[in-house]
Amino acid sequence: MIDNVGNARKRSISGQLAGRPVVFEHGRVVKLGDQSLSCEVDRAAGGFIVSFLDEGGRALSTHELRSVWKPGQPVWHGAFDDATISVQVRPRLNGFALSHQGVAVDATVYTKREAELAALMPVKVQAGAGKNLLCPMPGLVISIAVTEGQDVKAGEALAVVEAMKMENVLRAERDATVKKVLAKAGDSLAVDAVIMEFA
Repeated sequence: MIDNVGNARKRSISGQLAGRPVVFEHGRVVKLGDQSLSCEVDRAAGGFIVSFLDEGGRALSTHELRSVWKPGQPVWHGAFDDATISVQVRPRLNGFALSHQGVAVDATVYTKREAELAALMPVKVQAGAGKNLLCPMPGLVISIAVTEGQDVKAGEALAVVEAMKMENVLRAERDATVKKVLAKAGDSLAVDAVIMEFA
């Protein structure tokens, strides 16, 4: 419902492409964590009817939502069927961060076609995850501040890399022991090159 209200507002903004009717799809796919839910959102007297659908497009459950919430308001307050609820709403890319009674979840909202395309996107692997210090940008190693076998504390300087005439101090993200130093002062490194390994 929150997505529907926001999109309806966007459709009323002037200066959109002339000569093309704005098509508003009522079918949505909502991703909550690893779970995807297909639904249809339709306006009804005093609110919205939200129907959750199975893979064949048949309604599994239908709920009535009523609220005077407007885009930009931090709390959605209204009725979900016969229950009165309040949900904290924060916008995020393609959706909203929602919080209700101590439970927080990121809800990503897609059209059916957007959901099909999003499913094809590769999962982004966090760079630098693991036991290596990686060079964050192409550059020249100015100095290495630690030796093999040395214990380092979070925030301690490990190396200095010069890139675009700026010296960047690379610091330890957590307490660790240096296992192996693979770079030395004067080395020219590519992005994500391993500078050192931790035990």
